[in-house]
Amino acid sequence: MVRLRRYTRLNIMDETLQQQDASGMAWNLDQIVTELRASRELTRNIRHQGRIHKLPSRKALLGIVEGLCAVLFPTHYGRTDLNETNIDYFVGHTLDQTLPLLQDQVRRGLVFTSNTDTQDDRSLTDRAGRITSAFASRLPTIRAVLVTDLQAAYRGDPAATSHSEILLCYPGMTAIIYYRLAHVLQRLEAPLIPRLISDIAHASTGIDIHPAAEIGSHFFIDHGTGVVIGETTVIGKRVRLYQAVTLGAKRFTEGEQGVLIKGEPRHPIVEDDVVIYAGATILGRVTIGQGSIIGGNVWLTQSVPPRSHVVQAQMRTSATIQPNSIKAQPTDWEA
Repeated sequence: MVRLRRYTRLNIMDETLQQQDASGMAWNLDQIVTELRASRELTRNIRHQGRIHKLPSRKALLGIVEGLCAVLFPTHYGRTDLNETNIDYFVGHTLDQTLPLLQDQVRRGLVFTSNTDTQDDRSLTDRAGRITSAFASRLPTIRAVLVTDLQAAYRGDPAATSHSEILLCYPGMTAIIYYRLAHVLQRLEAPLIPRLISDIAHASTGIDIHPAAEIGSHFFIDHGTGVVIGETTVIGKRVRLYQAVTLGAKRFTEGEQGVLIKGEPRHPIVEDDVVIYAGATILGRVTIGQGSIIGGNVWLTQSVPPRSHVVQAQMRTSATIQPNSIKAQPTDWEA
């Protein structure tokens, strides 16, 4: 009976549409298309002087990153039947399939952001090949740093029962993997691709890390939802962040015609061995000294010295706090 009623409703809708069309209730598509074209003509700058190019594909990049993850951690993100006799073949075969796809996406990014009028400019194709080759050569280094991130997560979270659990279940680890890949591409000056990879991670994990941010080894994001790390952020080694932490900008410098100046250092510097708890917001080019602990929900817009302990109530700090302890006597200071 349920199927019959559903079929009946569809029939009724189809008949209604046919009656509307027959009675002259058209969509007026010609006018809509014309007005949309007029809007595009007013904003030709976002189409790069009106040229139409093939943009990099988010769908393709998702598949590429999944392939790269399988190369970095084959038994976790690759195939379940891998062993010592076939794992190297799997890695090589996956790279052989993935790198040409990445090169094409890099080429698309170069073409779209270039001033040339031809989409198959040989120099851009060659440059895409060089970028992809340089990126591939850095994959062992990327993996080595990711192993330190994995170790930091295992040591820093008592709920973690294994390294495999972290790789498969922790959104913070996923976001860091995507960031490490995107950051290398950013350093190699591949346009658009790093931001797209970061945004793919953001969409799936809720963690927003700009690929230009500088982040040291042994980095751990616990839980992770709502974490924001801005473009010019600098993070040292062995830093731990919790959910909803923002490392953002406090103010922006305007250039001509009110357009904000790009690339100025405007985000925090977080030194080694810092812990920042849930909901903390740190804004501006301030420095969080080595070994400091920033409490939950703190709003911080000034630098703090090494080994500080900053809490929300009264904004207190202690320069004598011992590692792994928050029992030291604090001294008051104005934030």
